[in-house]
Amino acid sequence: MNKNDIMAILQDWNGWQKDFVTGVPRPTYLSKLIRFLHTNQITTIMGPRRAGKSYIMRQAAASLIKENIDPKDILIVNFEDPRWPELDLKLLENIYQTYLEYIAPKGKPYIFLDEIQEIPKWEKWTRMMHELSKAKMVVSGSNANLLSRELGTVLTGRHLDLNVLPLSFREFLTFNNMTLLNSVGLLGQAVEIRGLLRKYFEYGSFPEVVLNESKKEILLNYFEDIIEKDIIRRYRIRKAGGLKSLVKFYFSNPSAHVTFTSIAKFIKISPDSVERFSGYLEGAYVVSLLKRFSFKVKEQEKSPRKVYAVDTGLCNAVGFRFSENLGKLAKNLVFLELKRRQLDDPQLEIFYWKDGQEREVDFVIKHGLKVDRLIQVCWDVTELKTREREIKSLLKASEEFAINKALVITDDEESEEKIKGVLIKYIPLWKWLLFDEKEIEK
Repeated sequence: MNKNDIMAILQDWNGWQKDFVTGVPRPTYLSKLIRFLHTNQITTIMGPRRAGKSYIMRQAAASLIKENIDPKDILIVNFEDPRWPELDLKLLENIYQTYLEYIAPKGKPYIFLDEIQEIPKWEKWTRMMHELSKAKMVVSGSNANLLSRELGTVLTGRHLDLNVLPLSFREFLTFNNMTLLNSVGLLGQAVEIRGLLRKYFEYGSFPEVVLNESKKEILLNYFEDIIEKDIIRRYRIRKAGGLKSLVKFYFSNPSAHVTFTSIAKFIKISPDSVERFSGYLEGAYVVSLLKRFSFKVKEQEKSPRKVYAVDTGLCNAVGFRFSENLGKLAKNLVFLELKRRQLDDPQLEIFYWKDGQEREVDFVIKHGLKVDRLIQVCWDVTELKTREREIKSLLKASEEFAINKALVITDDEESEEKIKGVLIKYIPLWKWLLFDEKEIEK
């Protein structure tokens, strides 16, 4: 590939002659990325395809320019651009040398490499650039399995991770041009917030989907894109029918208990294939398989997992919908929010709990060595039998973990009651998504 062709592609992605297209700001991620850029570490941005990693990179580049960094000292390369020929280290080096020759950066450049997993052995080149202090390096990728393997060998101790997920509900409101008021004014916004929550349920929170009208069409394209690029092509799967059946099964059953053997019988592929494909899907951030809490690791591994999807919009677009089923989708939204909070608190671990009498708690939160939170999601607590069942499970788990409080996330009930010494708080989902437990307890 000649240098003029390389420059033609680079000009489209960089801000040397025009401003970056930065989209809607995501300040939580941006502030963390800028902080990482001021350290002597490689920054790795990881997360699902289409979650907004590329825009956050461009927002960081624009922020650097505001800090008086010369635009010529910033290079962005998007390896998803179809104009690149065969992706290899030779191309990567040619891009860098062309940038030096044509743009001639004056300072130590900031190099952003987007979807880096497309380049075999990228980590060696990145480490070389870092250790020779030739550039500040930022790389992004959409496959946790590949990145973890490469980061855990060649780049051990040399990188800081920024994990990006689709929009939180607070971000979702911002993307819908809603500014949250203080706690007093928020009550007047409750009706509008609940209306937007329904859209959050239905179409999920991928940024592009939120901002466009053709939501289902975009979601279906995402599904094909993720499955084809991140799994079928990456792992050279010849017969993809079983894989797609597995994904549709998972998307049709958010929060369900699953075992590889039971799924294999249902979709008629081998348990080994189910386990292997499930690993690929987790690596590409498509689903998460939540473990049952146990003090015994062996028991954790043997117990059924609970499956959660990366996005409720994908569940609704791809999965088979038996009914509106808001309860299961609500659990999925709570799981995703817990994952976001986990990113800010590495000591936080998430499990579900179940005993021999089939009593179950949706989320058990372990912090360090101790379980300190129990969260039950019950969309409609007005039905007496349902309420009694959920309370019995919470009381049993509270006894086992010596906890004197628990949280029930509901559609609209907000109250509290004390039963057998355990304070049980009920809170609407929209409010819990906007505030953490400490703010709720005030």
